[in-house]
Amino acid sequence: MVAIAFHQTIGTLHSQGFLNNSGFHHEFGNASVKLIPRGSKVNVGLLKRGSCNSGKRSFAVIQASTAHTSVSGPVSSPSSNSTNGSPKKSNEIALILIRHGESLWNEKNLFTGCVDVPLTRKGVEEALEAGMRISNIPIDMIYTSALIRSQMTAMLAMTQHRRKKVPIIMHNESEQAKAWSQIYSEDTKRQSIPVIAAWQLNERMYGELQGLNKQETADRYGKEQVHEWRRSYDIPPPNGESLEMCAERAVAYFREHIEPQLLSGKHIMIAAHGNSLRSIIMYLDKLTSQEVISLELSTGIPMLYIFKEGKFIRRGSPIGPAEAGVYAYTKSLAQYRQKLDDMLH
Repeated sequence: MVAIAFHQTIGTLHSQGFLNNSGFHHEFGNASVKLIPRGSKVNVGLLKRGSCNSGKRSFAVIQASTAHTSVSGPVSSPSSNSTNGSPKKSNEIALILIRHGESLWNEKNLFTGCVDVPLTRKGVEEALEAGMRISNIPIDMIYTSALIRSQMTAMLAMTQHRRKKVPIIMHNESEQAKAWSQIYSEDTKRQSIPVIAAWQLNERMYGELQGLNKQETADRYGKEQVHEWRRSYDIPPPNGESLEMCAERAVAYFREHIEPQLLSGKHIMIAAHGNSLRSIIMYLDKLTSQEVISLELSTGIPMLYIFKEGKFIRRGSPIGPAEAGVYAYTKSLAQYRQKLDDMLH
């Protein structure tokens, strides 16, 4: 299947004019990089939508695995060039959404919400698997929630990226924090990816349910009541947030802080939680309040959107034969993948 998808994709890329012999030229800081494709060689591997302000730490469904290798030379995103801060209309910007891997309280079947618990061993493996799936997608900035399970997921995923840039959490909570975390090497900055942690991307705050066992809670209050708390759009659990309330903060943050970065040509990854990501997907896919409550996101599965000409186009999850479809219709990602491959030969 993978071999068939590979050959089909090569033909599609050629027929649509995505591959040629002209190579690719890009300015990378003070250096100029020119990459010439080796014939028409391309490796094609796949992609498939209560406020608690912790502020101290700022740490999506599909499965599969892909082979990956490292790249030490400078490779940059082809669509990051812009004039006067505005990207060209033909630019295709990547937006990756990942729900964190399994947490210790997921494993124990407890309501977690804004309680800050880390990943299980399985969660770590899910994060690494997610990283392999997005290892050929350009990433310029990362946004996470303020909770460690999403931060761990983002950091572990980036260890698998072929570009080998280092994710660095930005500490802007005080002038001293900014001064003490300053990087003084321009070359090191170019090899880094800023990570912004925001409590607005936190999981829905489950109020008095946090820490309770889900089955025991259903036995106590009844399955219908617990289902209403968990899956309705506008009914919150006791002293907690409804999905509507979570969406208000998460979508407002996305529109105010993340969308402008996409408009400027930056490729973005967001590592967050089931409900904060459902809220953002509701905005991206223009879902109704009834449609979003049936949306399920598995832990550790990345979703890819292409932002082009002011519109978000869902591409799915980057892994296996499906990756062929992603690259066949997304020219800049095909070019980026080809550059990564060329750097290895």
